[in-house]
Amino acid sequence: MSKLSIQSQITFLYYDDLTPIADFYQNVIGLTLVEDQQWAKIYQVSQTSFLGIVDGERGFRKPQPESAVLCTFAVPDVMAWYDHLVAQGVKILREPNTYEEIQVQCFFFEDPGGYAVEVQCFLKPELEGIFHR
Repeated sequence: MSKLSIQSQITFLYYDDLTPIADFYQNVIGLTLVEDQQWAKIYQVSQTSFLGIVDGERGFRKPQPESAVLCTFAVPDVMAWYDHLVAQGVKILREPNTYEEIQVQCFFFEDPGGYAVEVQCFLKPELEGIFHR
């Protein structure tokens, strides 16, 4: 059997109201909308990584009061992202910290729909080449 391949990855998150969510990911985070199906919108995060937001009334899943999903954005400059989001009034869940034991610097924020999002920089050189392209 030949090796199967995956060309890209999309994470879909489900919301009760897409309007503030679409505004947040487009205008605060700065993601590019690449597919607008009205009740589902897909934003490009990186070359082959995407984030989809879905109206919970029409989607495969339903929004939950508290999500166990955590999206992580791998970035080269955690503090620049922190400063940007604080200036935009985004709710910070955990302040920036460097975790020596796992060699990452990160912080956590909450999107307008209640999903936690992590902004992280891998500090190990061998992981920088994988996650920070």
